[in-house]
Amino acid sequence: MAERRQRILPKVEDTEAFGRELATELRAGDLVVLDGPLGAGKTALTRGIAAGLGVRGRVSSPTFIIARQHRAGQREGAEPVPLVHVDAYRLGGDLDELDALDLDTDLHHAVVVVEWGSGVVEHLAERHLYVLLSREPDSEVRTAIWEWVH
Repeated sequence: MAERRQRILPKVEDTEAFGRELATELRAGDLVVLDGPLGAGKTALTRGIAAGLGVRGRVSSPTFIIARQHRAGQREGAEPVPLVHVDAYRLGGDLDELDALDLDTDLHHAVVVVEWGSGVVEHLAERHLYVLLSREPDSEVRTAIWEWVH
């Protein structure tokens, strides 16, 4: 059974630093499913993961284009890995539209991070890193709960 872990993230910078930390565990072929309400820090966490992977370019929410691909750059102590950043919110559980993205192909050579992906993308990989983010009302303090799910 995978170990469920939790961390308090007082500032956005802490969320990004946590993402950089998570990136040290990630390799090509890994799927990361991010869950949590609007404003919980999913894109900030993805920016941190991207920085930790050494990807090139600015990382922003792919809300209107659904998926963004970021090329691999330099990664300290590990093989460079590209990042595919997906916002599944607009998919609304539409598996046909999800299949059209060919994410299963990307999973072989990239880390795929899917915001709003819970209940939609888990079937794409034998295991995935599930991260639930929450944010305290009227505060920047976030909580991350994460575990590898098989």
